[in-house]
Amino acid sequence: MTPSVRFLKRAVDVVGASVGLAMTLPLYPIIGAAIYLDSPGPLFYKQRRAGELLEGEDPKTGRKLKFSEFRMWKFRTMRPDAEKQTGAVLAQVGDPRVTRVGRILRKTRLDELPQFINVLRGEMSIVGPRPERPELLANLALAIPFFEERMRSVKPGITGLAQVSLGYTGKAPTESEIAAWESVLTNPWKLEGADGSEADDMRMKLLYDLAYSASLERLSSYVRTELEIIVKTPLIMLKGLGR
Repeated sequence: MTPSVRFLKRAVDVVGASVGLAMTLPLYPIIGAAIYLDSPGPLFYKQRRAGELLEGEDPKTGRKLKFSEFRMWKFRTMRPDAEKQTGAVLAQVGDPRVTRVGRILRKTRLDELPQFINVLRGEMSIVGPRPERPELLANLALAIPFFEERMRSVKPGITGLAQVSLGYTGKAPTESEIAAWESVLTNPWKLEGADGSEADDMRMKLLYDLAYSASLERLSSYVRTELEIIVKTPLIMLKGLGR
C-alpha cells in the first residue's frame, strides 16, 4: 500500500465511520429492543478477531503466523449460549443458532453497524477483507495456500469486494463470471468427501480479497475499487444479498 493510499484510506475511514455512526445511531434503540424481545440477553456481542498480518511464521515454511487482534463489535444475532457446545465454528446459511431477529439483521447486514466504532479506533477499515477468528485462522491458512496474505498490510473491513460479489458463505452467484470456474477453484485436489467444505468457500473469497489488496498499490485503482464497493454495499443491504 502506497503512502498516498494509506493516508486517503484512513481519511475515508474516519469520515465514513463518523457519518455512518451519526446516521445509524437512531436505529440502535429499535434494533436493541427487537433483539431483547426475541431473545433476552446481551444486545451487543464482542468477539476476538484477527487483524493485520504481522511478522511471524508461516505453517507451510515453519515460520509462525502472527496477527494483530482486537474485539469486534456486533449486534447479537445468535442465542446467548450459541457456542457453548460447539466452540468456535463458522456461521452457515440456515444456522439454527441464529435467532429470528438475527436472521433479519444478518440478511440486511444491520448487525455490522457497531463496527463503525472499531473503524474509528483504527482496528478496522470501512472496506477490506472480513476478519476471521484467530482460532479458525490457523486451520484456514494450513488448508488454503496464501490465505494469510489477504491481511498483509491491510486492515479488516466492514464490507469488502468479496462481500459485494459473492453470497453469504462465499459461493459465486450463478450469473457471475467466476461461477464458470467454480469447479476448478473448489476442492482443487479432488479429495473424496471434501466437496462443499468451508475451505472451498473461503478460497472463493480469497480471490476477491487478494484482488482488493492489489488495488491498493496504485491511487487510481484504489479510488475506483473503493468507490465501487462503497456504492454497492447499501444496494446489497437493501436487497438482502451477499449474506
